Amino acid sequence: MIQKQQTNHSPGHPVLWVMPAFVWLILSIGLPLLIILIFSLSRRQTYGGIDLHLTISNYLRSLEVLYGLIYFRSLGLAAATTLLCLVLAFPVAYFIALQESTFVKNFLLFLVTLPFWTSFLIRTYAWIIILRTEGLINNRLIEWGVINTPLNLLYNNFAILVGLVYGELPFMILPLYTVLERMEKSLLEASADLGCSPWKTFFRVLVPLSQSGIWAGVILVFIPSLGAFITPDLLGGAKTMMVGNLIQSQFAVVRDQPFGSAVAFLLTVVVLALLAISYRTTRRSAELRIL
Repeated sequence: MIQKQQTNHSPGHPVLWVMPAFVWLILSIGLPLLIILIFSLSRRQTYGGIDLHLTISNYLRSLEVLYGLIYFRSLGLAAATTLLCLVLAFPVAYFIALQESTFVKNFLLFLVTLPFWTSFLIRTYAWIIILRTEGLINNRLIEWGVINTPLNLLYNNFAILVGLVYGELPFMILPLYTVLERMEKSLLEASADLGCSPWKTFFRVLVPLSQSGIWAGVILVFIPSLGAFITPDLLGGAKTMMVGNLIQSQFAVVRDQPFGSAVAFLLTVVVLALLAISYRTTRRSAELRIL
């Protein structure tokens, strides 16, 4: 009687399966960050080169009051963009989630993602045509007799805020819709049956249930807004600079790569700190809900 030998086909250690991802992350993220760190601790030569002489002068310079105003403006505009996107996106996401027809849901989601089919640069130039002195808004307001002189809508913080909200709004709608679409609609009906007003239902039922989507949308909107440079450059003009424009100008215009690297590395540290805070907050709230 011939006995068949059974072979054990082992898939290998699980680490081997994730090793390519780790290697890719190290090459695409870890190595560039290391290079930026080394550059930030170097000195700028007379003609724009890099002198690999370790110093913290670039970080001390980045903490000056002049650059502090730029950081403050960037944080303020990023926070305002995130708040406006949240206020505008929540009703849109909730409306899409309540639709019974799958076709209607898919069509509305298609409209939300439709701007991505066009270059962001072209869409930003379109806002210049809309907001400029001879633009669509000023011409219509003058034609209707609402104003006599054109409004100053371009090359200021207002124009930057409009451009950022327009560009980042879909990134707030989509995570909110993902959470609200899975929500049990009976919970809202039960809240109304128990005598809660629509506002109490919104703050005590709807917002807690969608907290994970809110945090995801906040992260997806705040971080790109903080480091944006195309929108501030085109809609804000030369007088309005954000931290992204500061970094870009140091590399491309001034050719002070060590100082630009120091500012970029500080921005990376701030972003990572915000991610850590949001992770701890969401994890703690999830543990409290379980308890």
